[in-house]
Amino acid sequence: METQEHAGLLGHFAELDDPRTRRSPHGLTELLLTAICAVLSGADTWVAVALWGRAKLAWLRQFLPFAHGVASHDTFGRVFALLDARVFERCFIAWMRTVCRAFDDLQVALDGKTVRRSQTAEQPAIHMVSAFAHGLGLTLGQVKTAEKSNEITAIPELLDALLLKGCLVTIDAMGCQKAIATKIIEQGSDYALMVKNNQPGLAAAIEATFEAAARVDYAEVPQSRAEWHEKDHGRLETRRCTVIEDLRGLGARRQDWPGVKTLLMVESRREVNGAATTDRRYYLCSRHADAATLGPIVRGHWGIENGLHWSLDVVFGEDQARMRLGNAAENFSILRRLALNLFRQDRSVKAGVKTRRLLAATDDAYRQKLLGLQAIA
Repeated sequence: METQEHAGLLGHFAELDDPRTRRSPHGLTELLLTAICAVLSGADTWVAVALWGRAKLAWLRQFLPFAHGVASHDTFGRVFALLDARVFERCFIAWMRTVCRAFDDLQVALDGKTVRRSQTAEQPAIHMVSAFAHGLGLTLGQVKTAEKSNEITAIPELLDALLLKGCLVTIDAMGCQKAIATKIIEQGSDYALMVKNNQPGLAAAIEATFEAAARVDYAEVPQSRAEWHEKDHGRLETRRCTVIEDLRGLGARRQDWPGVKTLLMVESRREVNGAATTDRRYYLCSRHADAATLGPIVRGHWGIENGLHWSLDVVFGEDQARMRLGNAAENFSILRRLALNLFRQDRSVKAGVKTRRLLAATDDAYRQKLLGLQAIA
């Protein structure tokens, strides 16, 4: 892909090569610029991308020649189906490193999401595992799980791409695997892994440890506790976090989890219309910290559901997307996350992402500002 110094964001995607074997009047840079701008402005299909591009051709020509106009939706679909999604993702991660000034000392949640309408008779729907910096509200990167595989194989691949350092990585029970814990420690980061019955022996040992600790004096088993209360829409929730650094209850299993230093128990009690429910969750953690510190971090993990997955489905219509050919679904998913990050890092407008998409569709100056574009002299 040709480099355009005036193209702002596009300069980070110079590594992309045009997958077409024959020369085309519509260059890859023009296709990428149109696609990013259109997705920012509300386009959720290739037809919408092409229509938006034609309507905004005069504006687009401020930044690239577009000598032959805007390509058809078939051209967009064909090119993005062929475009190397791994290289596209690598460029996305490199761009995010400049946005975040490296990925050091972040709180990063790893979780997966299925693009449901991407399923065909021959292949299942694609499943994307994303890394979400929940303190910043930004997606750092994502990777598609391989066919006939799951998140357990995709998470190490994503960690290799991100090269996190000094971060605290939170993962739900699916990712509570010895190899994943080892890789996080080897990269110089820490983990907080939820433990459920997919690790039955470990879960039972941690539960027994907390039950035993509750029966003894604090001096025998030092514990840190913190409590939070939330009341909203008639629901009262009380969360209690307990942290124990005495790992003897794990026995020989302790050797299987490199770097483990603390055990966490989070107990949530919810009262709705007089009915109460209680839920307990257990975690392995490789960082020394008290309950007041670790409680909000493991709670923050679920910010990926509202901060990323909900936004992709409700604001960007990801679950309804029907891209199914080649790499199109994966590449359009990257475009959505790119657009969401552009909105999230902008501080000039105080409004939700849905409203900002409307603004990007109607305000050329705002769209140009988001992308950091400079007009051709």
